[in-house]
Amino acid sequence: MSHALATLALPPVASLENYIQAVNRIPLLSQAEEQAYATRFQQDQDLEAARALVMSHLRLVVAIARGYRGYGLPYSDLIQEGNVGLMKAVKRFDPARGVRLVSFAVHWIRAEIHEFVLRNWRIVKVATTKAQRKLFFNLRSMKSGFGALGRDEAAAIAKDLNVRPEDVIEMETRMGGHDIALDPPVDDDEDSFAPVTYLTDADDDPGRILEHEEGVRNRSEGLARALSTLDTRSRRIIEARWLREDNQVTLHQLADEFGISAERVRQVEAQAMKKMRLLMAPDNG
Repeated sequence: MSHALATLALPPVASLENYIQAVNRIPLLSQAEEQAYATRFQQDQDLEAARALVMSHLRLVVAIARGYRGYGLPYSDLIQEGNVGLMKAVKRFDPARGVRLVSFAVHWIRAEIHEFVLRNWRIVKVATTKAQRKLFFNLRSMKSGFGALGRDEAAAIAKDLNVRPEDVIEMETRMGGHDIALDPPVDDDEDSFAPVTYLTDADDDPGRILEHEEGVRNRSEGLARALSTLDTRSRRIIEARWLREDNQVTLHQLADEFGISAERVRQVEAQAMKKMRLLMAPDNG
């Protein structure tokens, strides 16, 4: 990644919350805009075009980074690493392949955050609050044996240290845990329980969500453009038959309105639908 491209991130803001609000206000690009910017950057190394691509996808980084917060690492650091992955994706994105940048960028963003978590996995602190530090330094000496704490013993230790019994159980679990590889060994069985398998929720994939939102928006824009090409009568028939939120208007009602036969209304409807499908086809987007 070039130094110039690395300077394209959003300027510093007062807080992480303000940053997230700011990036969520940045408009998404249409497919045509995205293709034009990507082509300009690829062919002419136009950094303003690259900046537009990066800025419009910063919200994707925020969404993906949210899924990695359970490792005790700062959310802002996760976002920063994800932004590096996004800039790498923009540099490598080929608009000629016909895919959206959001689909391509998800891999690079996750890979960069994944590497960051791996580098810091062993140094995540076991005890951060005052109560946790108190437990950390006293729990081993207060336990009666090497086995797991029972409910009564945990309650007694909690009373002596003025903490909650559940805090005692949690700290014992932390201290007794071992480092876990984020990635399973290559010869593992198919059913793996390594953290990488549950870091993010596949049903809440930010890339898929953004793709869906952009798809809905593009279809709405395409529908509006297609409707604008119809004559007044055809547009009225399509809107009455297919775009009403309440009850659909019948062929006979439209026939009475226009003074033609119901069969003629059906023919006009079919011709208009055919024309709109052609205009809304992906190749014409």
